[in-house]
Amino acid sequence: MLKLIVFDCDGVMFDSQKANCKYYNHLLAHFGRPAMDEEEQHFVHIHNVINSVQHIFRHSAQPTLEEVHEYRLGCDYAPYLKYMTMEPDLIEFLEVTGKKYHLAISTNRTNTMEPLLESFDIRKYFDKVVTASSAKRPKPAPDGMLEILEHFGCQPGEAIFIGDSIVDQQHAASSEVPLIAFRNPDLIAQYHVRSFLEILSLPIF
Repeated sequence: MLKLIVFDCDGVMFDSQKANCKYYNHLLAHFGRPAMDEEEQHFVHIHNVINSVQHIFRHSAQPTLEEVHEYRLGCDYAPYLKYMTMEPDLIEFLEVTGKKYHLAISTNRTNTMEPLLESFDIRKYFDKVVTASSAKRPKPAPDGMLEILEHFGCQPGEAIFIGDSIVDQQHAASSEVPLIAFRNPDLIAQYHVRSFLEILSLPIF
C-alpha cells in the first residue's frame, strides 16, 4: 500500500531551466568565461552544483574550483527565483495527496532548496526535504531516498518517486523505489505522466 510520495524538484515541481541557465552563466561571466553551450545547460539541469561547477569550468586552469565555490556560496539566489515556474497543478496535487500520504523531496539542489520552497509558500506540505548537501551522497546514489524511507518507517514498495531525468531513474532504481517519469517517455519507469493530476488516476492511487 502506498504511504509515501517523494518528489524531485527541477523539471518536476518547477521548470527551472531558465533560472539554472542564468545562475550558472553568472558564475561563468564573473570569472570571464563564455556562457554555457547546449550540452552544459542540460548537464547542470540534472546534476548537483558541485558536479555542475566542475563540468562547466572543466577547461579552465583559472579560477580554481575552490575559488568558484567560494564566490558561489556568497551569492544570493533570490534574484533567480523569479525565473522559476511552478507546475500549475502542483498545489492542487499537494492538497489532495497531503491528506493521505507522507510527502518528501529528494533533490540535487543544495542551499537554494529552502529559499525556493519558502518563496512559493509550499514548505508546509513536505515533512522531509533531502538535498545534495544534506544527503551522505547526492543522487543518483540511494542515500537521500533511504534517509527518507527510514524517516517515515516505509519500505521501498510503499513509496513512489516522481522524477524526470536519468539521474532520477538511477536514484529510484538504486533504492528500489518505483518511479513515475514526469514528461520524459525515454525513462524506464513504472508509469509515465505529463501532469500531476494525471498521477491521481494511476492504479497505485
